[in-house]
Amino acid sequence: MKETRILSIQAGLPITMNGSHVTGSADKPWKTGIFKTPVCGSVWLGKLNLDGDAQADLSVHGGPHKAVNAYPSGHYPYWKETFRLPDMPYGAFGENFTTSGLQEDEVCIGDIFQAGEALVQVSQPRQPCWKIEQRWGIKDFGARIKETGRTGWYFRVLQEGYVEAGNLLVLTKRSFPQWSVATAYLIMRNRRIDVVSAHELARCPALSPRWQENLITVKSG
Repeated sequence: MKETRILSIQAGLPITMNGSHVTGSADKPWKTGIFKTPVCGSVWLGKLNLDGDAQADLSVHGGPHKAVNAYPSGHYPYWKETFRLPDMPYGAFGENFTTSGLQEDEVCIGDIFQAGEALVQVSQPRQPCWKIEQRWGIKDFGARIKETGRTGWYFRVLQEGYVEAGNLLVLTKRSFPQWSVATAYLIMRNRRIDVVSAHELARCPALSPRWQENLITVKSG
């Protein structure tokens, strides 16, 4: 496998934004953890978060199966050109790890990586929420992420430890090569059309429980 590395690490606590940041409206204030800033030096990665990081809505974000959000740096040129955002910095998608060397079709559910002192495991693809549109003031940003499959993914933390930008991500175990992040995301999107594949993916023990539940409850017809 080609070398993959953590290029940048970002963390941030939830903040409240006023209505002027809401896309196309003067709606009420909104709380978000999507604004992340670069971390210098080593930072502790615990079971739920990096030190200094948190999520605003724990009903859909965070938790042990979504402790770290990773996003491939290779997608940045596409978004910068598509939306004419030449100064888009790493962390623009609210990710904790901006990575190099792997994209969604090259990393699989259940993959275990050594990252500095920590061990992390791929748990599910990311499903972008409306706050990416609020963050950038682009109404169809979330839809474009979904259409292109440039979603990124989540890690759970198997072993806590210090990590820092520049650490290699070393694949130590791959148990489910049939379930790439790209494949898993497509199955979730088409779960009501291809129920058989949805149920097969739901049986993957490394997949996050929320995804397993959403897939297994899909009924045919």
